Amino acid sequence: MPSWRSASPTSTSFRAVPEDVVTNTPQRLWQHWLGASRPRTLWVAVVPVLVGTALADADTGRISWAVFAVTLLAALLIQVGTNLHNDVADFERGADDPVTRLGPRRATAEGWLSPAAVKRAAVLAFSAAGLLGLWLAWIGGWPILAIGIASIICAWGYSGGVRPIAYSALGEVFVWIFFGLVAVAGSYYLQAGRFDAVALLAGGLLGMPAAAVLAVNNYRDSENDARAGRRTFAVVFGPGVSRVEYGLLMLLPFTVLPLLALDGGRGWLWPLLTLPWAMLLVRRFLLEPVGPAFNKLLGDTARLQFVYGLLMCVGVYLGGLRG
Repeated sequence: MPSWRSASPTSTSFRAVPEDVVTNTPQRLWQHWLGASRPRTLWVAVVPVLVGTALADADTGRISWAVFAVTLLAALLIQVGTNLHNDVADFERGADDPVTRLGPRRATAEGWLSPAAVKRAAVLAFSAAGLLGLWLAWIGGWPILAIGIASIICAWGYSGGVRPIAYSALGEVFVWIFFGLVAVAGSYYLQAGRFDAVALLAGGLLGMPAAAVLAVNNYRDSENDARAGRRTFAVVFGPGVSRVEYGLLMLLPFTVLPLLALDGGRGWLWPLLTLPWAMLLVRRFLLEPVGPAFNKLLGDTARLQFVYGLLMCVGVYLGGLRG
């Protein structure tokens, strides 16, 4: 394992520089790339495609499995590209301190992977997503082209550019929009050929626990982020408001489900099965001290969002989401 030193003893931001070279075996190299892709966050890219496709199937009675597979792969590639770009961009900005970091260790900051290699991998992921998106745009027309271009630009802009989204208080809004509204409505459009109010509603609900995943990340890293000049929601508004934010993002998606079911769409009740789990996660967020335990909380929050979405799919087929 490499040892580290600050590039400059007078530097105000930490910049890790490897002092020795680690020989990467193929297995270790694979583990480093897998870690850099942040597999625990990939659930948030998968389940909106499932929900949007299930809603379209219920409405039209058909699914194009080729479109589904390409949509899912493109969504995963955008998420992986975002994670890789974030890994190397944070390192280059001096925002990842391997010594004080509470979150999972980052491949670029630790010297496991070179910045150039991680940059190339991010560009490759975005390029592959773009090529798949062109085929989807040929199927779905200009709305899908617009969604694809916006998704890739914002994915790159999450950590890149002069004002990265990840360094602002708008990160959770970005996640809610793109991993909720856009992902579900876009997946529905590709299958049904139109946008739909129920798909947008489902996306809005699903996007909240997805945003809660980022809320855990930003709350855990708020001290390091503040030192690095990041102005995330947790840094700007403090721990008290961040706890309220997480509670609302986790519990609001459940409060409207009974009201929607009263309109005749009893399928909306299925996601309520995850409410006790969500309440337990909120309790952990409120009571556990900030530390490595929040890494597991982040993964559990992503898994809850995935199960919430799967139960929404169950509700589509067994109970219907329409009055």
